[in-house]
Amino acid sequence: MTESGNPVTVYIGLGSNLGDSVKTLRSAITELEQHSIPGSIVCSSLYRTAPIGFLDQPDFLNAVCRLETSLNAAELLRSLLQIERDHGRRRSGSANEPRTLDLDLLLYGDHEISVDGLQVPHPRLHERAFVLYPLLEIAPDLAIPGRGAVRNLAKDCEGQSIARIDG
Repeated sequence: MTESGNPVTVYIGLGSNLGDSVKTLRSAITELEQHSIPGSIVCSSLYRTAPIGFLDQPDFLNAVCRLETSLNAAELLRSLLQIERDHGRRRSGSANEPRTLDLDLLLYGDHEISVDGLQVPHPRLHERAFVLYPLLEIAPDLAIPGRGAVRNLAKDCEGQSIARIDG
């Protein structure tokens, strides 16, 4: 349970660029539902985005989901890492490598968390179109603690390659 015992609204970023990414992301969303208060999950459309950093890899498919959970941040992170492993994710230490599934805890309520292995808000979410555009779709009035309104932050990412897709 959360420290207060009350559910908290969280935002999770999803990404994939290996294998059947659409199927992987849909499966991951189904698994996220198991960690949420029933009926609370809302997910963005899928977006095709160019890789950042290591460019010699396929484009990514990305989405963001909002859900309510009673798990504390550490428990939720453990669950996200397990879902990644269940989908074949093997971490080699490179932050920008291709992956079958990437799940990032972007926001945990309005909490700011900085502990070993977990930083919330996610440290680069304010500069990534593949996070901000899906967030703008499902939470247009959201403000990122310490960074500002998603609407304004997304304007700073207009030059990044991103396209909403059907899927």
